Amino acid sequence: MDEPKLPGGLLSSAWRRSLCKQLLAWFRENARDLPWRRTTDLFAIWVSEIMLQQTQVVTVVPYWQRFLARFPDARALAAADEQEVLRLWEGLGYYRRARQLHAAARKIASEHGGQFPTTYHAVRELAGIGRYTAGAILSIGRDQRLPILEANTIRVLSRLTAYQGDPATSAGQKHLWSIAEQILPAKDCGAFNQALMELGSEVCSPKAPACESCPVASLCESRMLGLVAQIPTPAKRTRYEDVTEVAVIVRARGRVLLRQCQPGERWAGLWDFPRFAISGDGALADEIAARTSELAGIDVSAGERLATLKHGVTRFRITLHCYAAAMNSPARAISKSARWVKPADLANYPLSTTGRKICRLLTGV
Repeated sequence: MDEPKLPGGLLSSAWRRSLCKQLLAWFRENARDLPWRRTTDLFAIWVSEIMLQQTQVVTVVPYWQRFLARFPDARALAAADEQEVLRLWEGLGYYRRARQLHAAARKIASEHGGQFPTTYHAVRELAGIGRYTAGAILSIGRDQRLPILEANTIRVLSRLTAYQGDPATSAGQKHLWSIAEQILPAKDCGAFNQALMELGSEVCSPKAPACESCPVASLCESRMLGLVAQIPTPAKRTRYEDVTEVAVIVRARGRVLLRQCQPGERWAGLWDFPRFAISGDGALADEIAARTSELAGIDVSAGERLATLKHGVTRFRITLHCYAAAMNSPARAISKSARWVKPADLANYPLSTTGRKICRLLTGV
């Protein structure tokens, strides 16, 4: 990979030695005590890395502990039913991660004897694992000399080298990956990579970074040039779209109707109450009847509104109206994706966050 052109002595051997020495010394004294840092088990580290994608550390800790208690190794995860995996993942969001984790565990069980692979090429062949994740797992668990680049390290490396390009572009990514590769020490690569991430998370924050507490402030080109607040180039602001949806709660003979979300739908594989976006064409009661018939195969009449919930999913801000509905033709068979469930059994079904909130409205638990 071509070496990036940088000012002064940046990336010189002396600069890199100072960076490594100061950063590792700081990390030894300031590293957070996280459970996945107490193990070299690649499976456990892998699970933590997947969970930490787009999710805060404080949220991940209890999920990781529960997941590892149920699935201590790849064989146990591979043998599990996907519904159980999704149920344990419930609340973490981005459920594709859980399905890919499960698929990768089955590949490990069938092709690697249940042991997490230790070569970069083999790890990259697993579902849901890209360059960063493979590098993180193998550097942390086996101290392999592999670079990492994710949100925190992008910010740290951009500021250290005063990179004023857009890190989200292919050119920006190539530039920063090259830097990440060149600054790796000959040993203690796992600790060094974790230290970079820790620095970005705890000190070199996006806004108001604590430069006075930074262990490598003397090496930071952005600080010397007074550009810390301008680097990295801000990401384009997400444009949110307001959406109104309806969830239909149908109860009959002491049971409630659930529907499994199908491939290509939001929350594929999870269960939910029949849910749809309001089109705005025609009367809402007619739309509830038509869409519930389409989604679950039953004829209903809309009843009262039970609650309104607000939540966000990716770029959508959703207002969800929850309506009761009465079934008009009890004898009619429901669709294959739908199921009547006892309220006491709802806890066994993996649901979205709003689906679980609706369950609590129904059961009071």
